[in-house]
Amino acid sequence: MEESVRPSYTVSQPPPHIDLQAIPRPAKRDDRPGDAGDPAAKAWPAAWEARYRAWVIGSDVFITLLVIAISAFVIDRVAPHDMHAFGTILAVFVSLPASRAWSPRVLGEGAEEYRTLGRGFITAAVLVALGGLLFGALEVQVWVFVVVPAIALVAFPQRYLLRQVLHRKRARGLCLLPVMAAGSPETVADLIARTRSEAHVGWRVEAACTFNGHGADRDSGEIDGVPVVGRLDELSRHVRRGGYRVVAITADQYWTPKRLQRLAWDMEGTGAEMVVAPVLMEVAGPRLNVTGVLGMPLLRVTAPMFTGGRRVVKEIVDRFGSALLLTLLSPVLVAIAVAIKLNDRGPVIYRQRRVGRDGATFTMLKFRTMVTNADEIRKTLEQDNEGAGPLFKMKHDPRITRVGGFLRRYSLDEVPQLFNVLAGKMSLVGPRPPLPEETAQYAPDARRRLLVKPGLTGLWQVSGRSDLTWAESIRLDLRYVEDWSLALDLVILWKTFRAVMGGQGAY
Repeated sequence: MEESVRPSYTVSQPPPHIDLQAIPRPAKRDDRPGDAGDPAAKAWPAAWEARYRAWVIGSDVFITLLVIAISAFVIDRVAPHDMHAFGTILAVFVSLPASRAWSPRVLGEGAEEYRTLGRGFITAAVLVALGGLLFGALEVQVWVFVVVPAIALVAFPQRYLLRQVLHRKRARGLCLLPVMAAGSPETVADLIARTRSEAHVGWRVEAACTFNGHGADRDSGEIDGVPVVGRLDELSRHVRRGGYRVVAITADQYWTPKRLQRLAWDMEGTGAEMVVAPVLMEVAGPRLNVTGVLGMPLLRVTAPMFTGGRRVVKEIVDRFGSALLLTLLSPVLVAIAVAIKLNDRGPVIYRQRRVGRDGATFTMLKFRTMVTNADEIRKTLEQDNEGAGPLFKMKHDPRITRVGGFLRRYSLDEVPQLFNVLAGKMSLVGPRPPLPEETAQYAPDARRRLLVKPGLTGLWQVSGRSDLTWAESIRLDLRYVEDWSLALDLVILWKTFRAVMGGQGAY
């Protein structure tokens, strides 16, 4: 018989001592010397967050009751014995909070808010269907396939309008979450610049910690106007004292898994959310998943999808979408063609060789917006080039005609590219179609743009258009190539419509 591997102790022998103080616990003010005078500054939700959440919940409840009341009147003529309406109300009001559609962490947080809202309505439809089967009310089909989708059809635009109000307030410096940034001065400066240029995210960096407690140089106590309040090893103490809602960890050699774990423990009870910026690669979206392997949390990065079922769906959407848009816009196409012809009697369509998927060239179609000898005149304007990288751009290009200026402002000159999409040479959404001379100057990483079809619009279109730098346009195109999804395409198409209507960044 095997002997026990556990050590045995006699009654007279005391058990081994366990130091309870050595067990990691959530940090409190009294746990650390020198913190006794620190004010209790737990990061409670701001008043505007409670008001915004109340508006979201109230509007969801109102439209749910309104749509169901109208549906009950139309479908059941308000029959007192009919419980379908009450069952649908219960299903919606259970599913939305259960799906985190009202969680403060997702409200105003980009596509995640819409995903949770959609998940909530799908769950509600399933509950209504199950309730009908359970109670033998098989006539619930209309409530499952018409009423619940009708509520969603109203709820999504309503959420969008509320977010627009929130974004306008954030653009004025209101309704922002206080952020503590911690990392190297360079990565902290990049985070500060991004939060200022994209205020709709809702972050405002109010303080920073660096390894040595200084800014970009030893004599500096700030980074881009943000004060550096201490060193990285003092971060948890400053978070407890400052009442920050977000602690953003950026790249620095100081950070190790053990230090990040200790920081997470120390921040427990502060109400602050710790976010860690990815430092190894710029990957997001559906390719990034967190899994546990051998007790370790690992980021699992799947390969980008250039073929497969989702690409087939994208191809079908491109062909049918372009055909539908060409049909709807045919009167506009005719009007534009007549205007161009009457302007200078020149050709209506401008044809240009562009590079498509896998480096294959094709003829891209556009409405002509410049004088007929624009290519010859360009040689005399090279010294006035304002474009980024190999691009040639001028904000006040003398070659643009009067009609062409209007077409470019609202991107109407690009509508004939729908014929390229219909022919399978382009996609509705994708990287910008480059010129052959541009691709000849591409670095190896930039050539990855050619792994997919170029698009009529893309991330570059909704993120500044002609105002982007060359490096930024490359970064956005590569992000699309790597992290493409059908949901991202829908978001880009909607944002393109908004950008075009506002004439933002087009010249």
